[in-house]
Amino acid sequence: MAKDDQTGRNETEQERLDRKWEDQLQELRVMQTGVQLLAGFLLTLPFQAKFADLDGFQRGLFLGMMAVAGLTTLCVMTPVSVHRHLSGQHIKHRVVQAAQVAMMATLVGVALLVVGMLTLIFDVVVSRPAALTVGGAAAVVAVTLLAVVPRVLERRG
Repeated sequence: MAKDDQTGRNETEQERLDRKWEDQLQELRVMQTGVQLLAGFLLTLPFQAKFADLDGFQRGLFLGMMAVAGLTTLCVMTPVSVHRHLSGQHIKHRVVQAAQVAMMATLVGVALLVVGMLTLIFDVVVSRPAALTVGGAAAVVAVTLLAVVPRVLERRG
């Protein structure tokens, strides 16, 4: 085992890949729960009496969010499928890389769902201008927390 100058750990390449895979699995567990809750919330909306009162913008936003929820659900499942198909082929580095891409897509999907939900709820409950303001602010916060903060921390590291 050689000490990695970047991580400060004494681990082989295979041990590093195993650790990264375990970290990814834990992150997937967290994201999967969030995706399931958001998608479940959306699935109940068409069965509410007030749904018939939605205007074209609101219905379009809802359908867009349903599409994002479906795609995000598939993204969160992708690493498991990749692992199932490639397990034992001694290409864990590809599995870890594929999981990384799927997880980034899942994060984007969850962020879009949160922004969309806030926009829809404020549009129905308050007003369209309030909805667009809250949705825009939520998008800025999402980009800041999910993209800017990690990059700032990476530079400081």
